[in-house]
Amino acid sequence: MTRECSLLLPRVCAALADPRQPGSDDTCLEKLLDWFRQLTMFDPSVELLQDNPCLMEFITSVLALPEPNPSILSFTLRLAGILAASEIRFQHLQEEKLLVRLFGRDGPLSSAVWEDASVRSGWVEGVHSMMHHLPALHFLCNGGGIDMIFTLQGDPSLFVASAASQLLVHVLTFSVESETTTPLGTKDCDWPACAQMIIKHIEDSLRSSSASHIQRSLKLLSSLFRSCHATWTEVLWLGIEKQIESFLTEETVQVQHMLANLLLNMAWSPVFHEAGGSFWPLVTSALEHLAPVQAGPLAVGILRLYKSPQDVRIQALTVLLQPMECILRAASQPLEYAGLLDESVGDPTTIESLLSSKSSCASLLCQTLARLEELLSLMRSPIDLPYTSLLRSLTAILQFCNGFLRPASPLGSTISRILINCFRVQRSALDVLAALAEQKCCDTVMGSVFDVLLAYLESPNTSCTVLKKTFQATSKWLVSLQELSCSNSQWQQAEKILEDVFLVLQKHLCSPSWEVRDSSLEFLTTLIKYLRDQDEFRQSLLSSEVPRLTESLLEDPESYVRASAVTAVGYLAFITYFAPESPVTGNQSSKENTIAKLQEILSTDPEGFPRRAVISIFIKWLRQGCTGQLEDTEQFVSRVIETVQRDLDWEVRLGGLELVEIFCSQTICQLGLRKGPYAPVSSAVSSSIHQNESLQVFCRANLFSFLYRSLCDCDKPIGQRACDILLSLRCSFYPTSTLKDSQETGDSPSGQGLAWLQRTLRQGSLAQNFPTDGSNGMDFQDPESMIIALGTIEFEDLHDELNRCSDHVEKSPQSLLQDILATAGTVEENEVDCY
Repeated sequence: MTRECSLLLPRVCAALADPRQPGSDDTCLEKLLDWFRQLTMFDPSVELLQDNPCLMEFITSVLALPEPNPSILSFTLRLAGILAASEIRFQHLQEEKLLVRLFGRDGPLSSAVWEDASVRSGWVEGVHSMMHHLPALHFLCNGGGIDMIFTLQGDPSLFVASAASQLLVHVLTFSVESETTTPLGTKDCDWPACAQMIIKHIEDSLRSSSASHIQRSLKLLSSLFRSCHATWTEVLWLGIEKQIESFLTEETVQVQHMLANLLLNMAWSPVFHEAGGSFWPLVTSALEHLAPVQAGPLAVGILRLYKSPQDVRIQALTVLLQPMECILRAASQPLEYAGLLDESVGDPTTIESLLSSKSSCASLLCQTLARLEELLSLMRSPIDLPYTSLLRSLTAILQFCNGFLRPASPLGSTISRILINCFRVQRSALDVLAALAEQKCCDTVMGSVFDVLLAYLESPNTSCTVLKKTFQATSKWLVSLQELSCSNSQWQQAEKILEDVFLVLQKHLCSPSWEVRDSSLEFLTTLIKYLRDQDEFRQSLLSSEVPRLTESLLEDPESYVRASAVTAVGYLAFITYFAPESPVTGNQSSKENTIAKLQEILSTDPEGFPRRAVISIFIKWLRQGCTGQLEDTEQFVSRVIETVQRDLDWEVRLGGLELVEIFCSQTICQLGLRKGPYAPVSSAVSSSIHQNESLQVFCRANLFSFLYRSLCDCDKPIGQRACDILLSLRCSFYPTSTLKDSQETGDSPSGQGLAWLQRTLRQGSLAQNFPTDGSNGMDFQDPESMIIALGTIEFEDLHDELNRCSDHVEKSPQSLLQDILATAGTVEENEVDCY
């Protein structure tokens, strides 16, 4: 412990124990406890207590208070637990009779202050912290602490109850692993005494008629099997297996959801999923007997576990697909299509009754669809889904929801009435439909998929959120269609669908709803991103009114729409202006006009979103070489920098730095300058020529003034990025062997300006005192001055300073203790209840 901490600690302890003050700031107390945890982790000796007697005095004084503040008492309990985690300090606290007064029967648990949840929480956390050695375990067992933890399992505070359950898991695991030397058997005498108490409590609770007691034990077992994968857990399971199995068929005890969680945690334990025995038959029985709502999560968990038996996986998949099978049967004529399942698991009428109920139909379908989407994200699943039938079922759900399907059965009529305009189910079904687009499904159902998607796009009843999901699914299916048409020569189908899509897109780009216009622009951008190389896509797009309407939305009154329009116009340029053979007439003037519009938005738009979108598009253009020859690119970058460096949005300025970084890299490569400090050059003469050319380009474009101004930006990421770029430039212009010589230069014509630059960089005042010319500081357009500055300024030190976090000050022990001292005695009118 540092000397400053040793001096402050007695004052802090005295302030916290002062009965005249109501407490201290909870955040400061937590910080102090974290510091004690770190300190005691590295110093397990008793000297910590002997050298700082104020700690013992603090605990004693708090215990002596007739009515201690609950937050201070809770802090004291947790602090004592941290100190007692070391066996030698535990013995010292025991000799002083402090632990029994804190955690024993005569401690806070027998006083009125125990009614405060924070005190009970502090007691549990303190016991948990000290439970790292056998003396602490025996102290807990012999002093009645185990019975208190059993009681706290049912605490009205869920936070305390959960912590008590976790503590029991820890105590049971620690007892078995520290007090046994031979493999455990199934007899009680084989278990250590403390473990016997906990196991007997679990067994008694499971056999009781109290649902709450059963639930607590099931929750405890779930935590145990999730965290502990030792072989003795199987021995424990053998003693309770029959009782657990009985809950599957016992209707009086409603614990099915907890059984599913328990079995799933066990399935992920190698003790159970790699062993034979009766565990997997029990999982099979659970899949059969649990209600669909409880069986669904268990089924997905089993399918995520690649080592589960194949027959169990098939049954889990069957459970998952049963609602979709029921939908397909309800929507089609008997035997019109092949179903999803060869046979059902459990009684199919259960699913039918749930789908026939208004209170459960939508919930069941949303849960099923969410699990299917999760399953589709697992590309390594060895079980193939019946994709074609699943697609038919999805389209049936979507048609039920918009009223476009005539049901073929009474069940279908009921489901249709329930699902009409059900946005939740529509969104979930569209998510799964989008995921299925990547599965290369049978092309025979693709037409019906697009029929449904187009119906949703055209319907005036489609909500904004559902329309956005429809756009996302349509874009993925269009990509899939293009891949399929290339292989199967289905050009006509692709062209017809694209024509229909652009017709409906034109309508949505003129929608009075800004959300619809925004989603439409995002959809267009996605299509261009993935399909711009396809001839039929380009032709369909350019023959529509979409490009004109998109450009008109650059002046939309809503900033989100303007930002999306900027991005869409930027991507459109890849087709209209930057393609090798652009089909647009008047290409050059149109391109210049578009660039001018975007630059105007960058300089004048009052909102940040459109300006950020412009700089992102400019970065993309520059990265892909769309801005022309070096001279054109230089002018383009210079104009952007002139605008960006005055922008108040730090993300725009950061985008400007990324643009500069790309431009520098491209220029250096084009002019033949080496890319790094160790790259060879052809000759000193050619290197000097290339270096001078690059410097002149950078100075003319005002790169250096922007970079040095950014070094002192008030937003830290700007300075960090600028420093990284300058370091990279120095590596390009200076070989490592000559860098040191350059840094020793002191009599250059730029010496005075360089001294000013270094001084202002140290002061962080460059952004405020930036020179208007070269007379008062550095001439940032002079190549000679810039090359000297690059070789002289200690960018490494500046880089370290910019990257240094303030945590080294804020989290120092002295700072934490001063926070405690400053807040002790401060009355907080509105204390935060963390529970």
